[in-house]
Order: sequence, then structure tokens, then C-alpha cells
Amino acid sequence: MRFFLPSLTLLFPGLAIAAAVPSPAEIVVQAPDSAWHDVSPERLLVMKMGDGGRVVIELAPEFSPVHVANVVRLARSHQWDRGAIIRVQDNYVVQWRVHDEAAPLPKGFVTQPAAEYERPLAGLDYMALPYPDPYAAQSGIAAGWLVGREGEEIWPAHCYGVVGVGREMPPDTGDGRELYVVNGEAPRQLDRNLAVVGRVLEGMEHLGALPRGTGPLGFYTDPRQNVMIESVTLAADLPASLRPVMQVMRTDSPSFHDYLAARAARRDSFFVRPAKGVALCNVPVPAREKK
Repeated sequence: MRFFLPSLTLLFPGLAIAAAVPSPAEIVVQAPDSAWHDVSPERLLVMKMGDGGRVVIELAPEFSPVHVANVVRLARSHQWDRGAIIRVQDNYVVQWRVHDEAAPLPKGFVTQPAAEYERPLAGLDYMALPYPDPYAAQSGIAAGWLVGREGEEIWPAHCYGVVGVGREMPPDTGDGRELYVVNGEAPRQLDRNLAVVGRVLEGMEHLGALPRGTGPLGFYTDPRQNVMIESVTLAADLPASLRPVMQVMRTDSPSFHDYLAARAARRDSFFVRPAKGVALCNVPVPAREKK
């Protein structure tokens, strides 16, 4: 004899409602084309790793125009070609440099940039997050970037995937020949202490899975451990067939507001107790490659 057992959703109607609530990832996948904007190829760097992996970085001239211009000049003069990753510190940063730091610098290169660590809010769209932040009086999103704010000053936050400029002790600010990317929990104590020049939109898995350095601060102790970078090229300089078309979610779109609400209080079926807030770096702005 076969017995019919009603489904759990019939016995407990509330389960059907919970199951229908989309997760943040589902909101991103379901977002319409109108929720996305193309990133200009003039703002994209394409790093090709020695093993063939590709990393795509969006530049942030809104926050560090001189440092970003230096990085673009280095790319256009091929000084990143045959560069190397020299440091991988677990849960902190991955750091790389140009092939030859003693090579002649490209025309217009600024060897001692000003400290582009923060900027006025004026001129940028801004949306505050309604949750406390331990590193800033307020946090939010400005021009699509995660930022801290104090009064009328803002600065880009050191979240996972953010790219900054290595430097020596102050007053040095770095010139762009050494860069790093955050590969773990956000080291927000670096905010307003180093210049942020971009964020990884694609390929972070290639950088996050590298062998950790065993020297102080995660530096490789033997140059033979260095990970080769085949090239770093501005996307605008690539042939159209090789140029990635990257998109970032519009932070003024309904899809992003739904995504933000879902990140702050997960209500999809896995979660028993929704959180009552979200840290700034736990709201990464979604990105995708346009197909």
C-alpha cells in the first residue's frame, strides 16, 4: 500500500514564503540589464599571470588621480611585463612590482605624488549605510565605491579585492611601481594611510590561492619563489577581441537596494536568525563580464 504524504510547504505554509525569498547571489543573477553599467576600457587593467590566469582591475581615478595616472603610464610603457608577485601574506595582502624598478620612468611620471588618501565628498553621489562602522564616523557608497566618511571627507575602504600602492615610511606615498591587493579580512586600519588605486573585478581567485610567503610580512625569501606576471595592459590598448567588457552594478538601482537589504538580513531558507546589520566590506558591489 502506498501512502500519500503532504509536502512540508502544505503542512507549514510559512516555509514556502521563506523559500521564495532570494539570496544576495540570486538577486545579482536576476538583476536586469538596466541595473548594470559598463566600465570604460580606459579604467580597466588586464593582468595576465605567468600561468595564463587573468585578473581584471578597475581603476579609481576619483580617489587617487595622480597615482592612477602613474600606474597607467607604467602599463603603457610595458614596465609591468615580466614583473613579479613578491609577497603573499595570509589574510592580508598580495604585493607585486614592475620588472625593473631602476628602469627609466615614462614621460609624465610623478615620482613623489601627494598623499591621495582621502578627498572631499563634493561632486560624488553618496549613499550612507545605516549601520555603525568601527573605523569611520559613517560609511557608505560613493560613486559606486565602498567608503568611510568623516564630515565632508571620504576615503575608499580597504575591503577584499581592493588594490593599493605600496610605500616606504612617511612622508613617502609610493609611486605605483609596487601595488598590493587585499586577500583576506578587510585591514581597515590601512584606510587613509595608503593610496587606493582600484579593485579587482575578476580573477581574484588567481591571487588568493598563491603560496604564502615564509619571510617577514609574507615576502618570498627566494626570488625563485616569485610569481611571474606576464603583462599588465590597459584594456583600451588591447585588440577588441581580447578586451573584456566588465559591468558593475548600479548602486542606485532597485536591484542593488534589494541586494543590500539581503546582505544585511539574510532571509533565504538556510538562515534561522537574520542579522541586524552588515559591515561595509560585506557589501561588495557586484561585477560581471558582459557576454
